[in-house]
Amino acid sequence: MTVAELSLLPHRPADRHPGGDPRSTASSEILSTVTLFPAGAEIYAEGEKCGTFYQVEFGAVRVYRLSVDGRRQILAFHLAGETFGLEPFQTHHFFAEATCATGIRMRRTAPMQDRAAEDLLPMALTGLVRAQEHLLVLGRQNSLERVAAFLLDLSERQGGLGEVELPMSRIDIADYLGLTIETVSRSFSKLRQKGIIRLSSMRSVEFVRPQCLRDMAAG
Repeated sequence: MTVAELSLLPHRPADRHPGGDPRSTASSEILSTVTLFPAGAEIYAEGEKCGTFYQVEFGAVRVYRLSVDGRRQILAFHLAGETFGLEPFQTHHFFAEATCATGIRMRRTAPMQDRAAEDLLPMALTGLVRAQEHLLVLGRQNSLERVAAFLLDLSERQGGLGEVELPMSRIDIADYLGLTIETVSRSFSKLRQKGIIRLSSMRSVEFVRPQCLRDMAAG
């Protein structure tokens, strides 16, 4: 599908998205065109001017920072229906890239009047809660616990189905969970060998024994 064809897609209200904010339209100007970003394309860079935030129509986005020695730490993934890029600064403090072919709808923030601030607050709180949950996952010593918690989080954000799609690579998952790619691959293999998950493909995971995943994630 071309960008021109994407621009003809009707706007879907935010309250139909599982991760969206049903009130955000009151405080922003919605740009109707959906922009297509291929895998690995940069959406914005650290240091660029803020003033726009973004809604994922399809695909997924990784938000990350680079350390002084060039190492990458992924702070968040954003899936279809979720918003990102809202920061309390004049410039972005992070990078954002598409993890796969991704459609993004951009929104320009309105002047920060009382009503606008009230409408944007739920979005900011959602981001805060997810950041706190990510810190709890990183605090776990067992790599299997981290991977289990990650898969369950994806499942919840994708509608609670027994099979999740992974719109990101194994190295993305490793940089998000603070593990090496070898450890992530071994963790997936161990979960498969234990009969807890089934790997339908590199990008699809079926939950065979979901309660075992929940027990692992609970520590």
